[in-house]
Amino acid sequence: MSSSSVNLKAVPGRLTSSYSEVQASRLDVSLPLPSVLKSSFSVVDGPKSSAAGNPEEIAKLFPNLFGQPSAVLNPGGSSVLSKDTSLKIGVVLSGGQAPGGHNVISGIFDYLQHCTSGSTVYGFKGGPAGIMKGKYVELSAEFVYPYRNQGGFDMIASGRDKIETPEQFKQAEETAKTLDLDGLVVIGGDDSNTNACLLAEHFRGKNIKTRVIGCPKTIDGDLKSKEVPVSFGFDTACKLYSEMIGNVMTDARSTGKYYHFVRLMGRAASHITLECALETHPNITIIGEEVAAKKQTLKSVTDYITDIICKRSELGFNYGVILIPEGLIDFIPEVQQLIAELNEILAHDVVDEAGVWKKKLQSQSHELFEFLPPTIQEQLLLERDPHGNVQVAKIETEKMLLQMVETELDKRKQEGKYKRDFLGKTHFFGYEGRCGLPTNFDANYCYALGFGAGALLHSGKTGLISSVGNLAAPVEQWTVGGTALTSLMDVERRHGKFKPVIKKAMVELEGAPFKKFASFRDEWALKNRYVNPGPIQFLGPAANAINNTLLLELGAQA
Repeated sequence: MSSSSVNLKAVPGRLTSSYSEVQASRLDVSLPLPSVLKSSFSVVDGPKSSAAGNPEEIAKLFPNLFGQPSAVLNPGGSSVLSKDTSLKIGVVLSGGQAPGGHNVISGIFDYLQHCTSGSTVYGFKGGPAGIMKGKYVELSAEFVYPYRNQGGFDMIASGRDKIETPEQFKQAEETAKTLDLDGLVVIGGDDSNTNACLLAEHFRGKNIKTRVIGCPKTIDGDLKSKEVPVSFGFDTACKLYSEMIGNVMTDARSTGKYYHFVRLMGRAASHITLECALETHPNITIIGEEVAAKKQTLKSVTDYITDIICKRSELGFNYGVILIPEGLIDFIPEVQQLIAELNEILAHDVVDEAGVWKKKLQSQSHELFEFLPPTIQEQLLLERDPHGNVQVAKIETEKMLLQMVETELDKRKQEGKYKRDFLGKTHFFGYEGRCGLPTNFDANYCYALGFGAGALLHSGKTGLISSVGNLAAPVEQWTVGGTALTSLMDVERRHGKFKPVIKKAMVELEGAPFKKFASFRDEWALKNRYVNPGPIQFLGPAANAINNTLLLELGAQA
């Protein structure tokens, strides 16, 4: 590891002198902690764990970790941790940004300051690549201070690299040994925490002392289980998007002539779209998981939207707001079939202008392709990833649906079934929500996750994900512990081998959040029950209000 890769006397990348009044007011807010973290505690193991699926295969992939118990922090007890311990801990941000990441790091740093003696925290720069290349910064109180309760991941920056080849594991091993690391905290989503578990398994198998703890991060809301109720960042992102949706609703009502098609970030799962619907009450909301369950086609989704627009027109409303999940296309089987066929054709054939290549499509796929607007046809043919596949995430679903609805309305107009003029606007709300100032909930939740991760490492745990529960209660009553990462895993067959994956949590159609939405959507479709939640950037004595999704899920469990 070259000395040039190390920056031991780092200067923060932010100047607090340039902060707004809101940013500055957040720096010195003293965050509440769960009461179990405020005094001496012991870490108690639960029963032996299993896996989310295929436990036999998970046991083969994680021979040193599989079956280990989850853990919970209890007040007092006979095995209270010593404050005389000195630890060297690394922390890394992995994957996309989510509001609250800086507070996780602050929580880890503060735990080691308050509960150990002379400990050191290293921040690996630029994600997992920082571990492999030995690029890090030693964190100090002065370095951490400008980032407290602020959005973003720029304290140490993130990255999407993975530690997966033997050479990369060897590089991580060398860094752990060079820095004499007692522990590493991986702050990331499902893939990153799978990687964290593989690293924990590798270190234990090689008898290396470095222990690895994960923290649940993703605005998408698809990393959760009974023990991990929510991933951090989801609350803030949904509230930021909801504020913007609320503003669009007010604009729609004010002008009285536009339909706004709003696509929302969230990858495959529709959690963000569902939560924003519960917060704002749009006229139409498409939930991908429901589309899949009902085996709906693109035409049936288009007709559903068009039918509501026509009914609203009869009531005198020529405007509205429509929410669309980013991963909608992933849920429509006919579209997936078309994409698979296009990938195969484009890998071996040239797309000729005369369209002879289309004869290689199956009849249903050919019919669907011709049904799509020309701009979407072009995206399907031109936007390829390095492997030559269609880049589904780049397909602007909101524009596609707008054009398809426009075509259907023109047809109905000619048939005398629609008499108004239709004007549509499209929006994509995504990156705006990833680095906002964290809500009260995310600020407190992340700080507790970081503190909890520090406690788990202090107690010698590895292969767990920091877990904070009882979130509907005041912060002081929150529970703290760690969930065995292998217990969240299943396997997927890739290139002839089983690969471990943390199972994504999709919207449950029998769950309380969806059921509440479904009970109101017919009313919201025809009556304008719009809600504008307004700005959220507040931190202080206000209530620790949590999002509807989490509140309903916790209520259903109770």
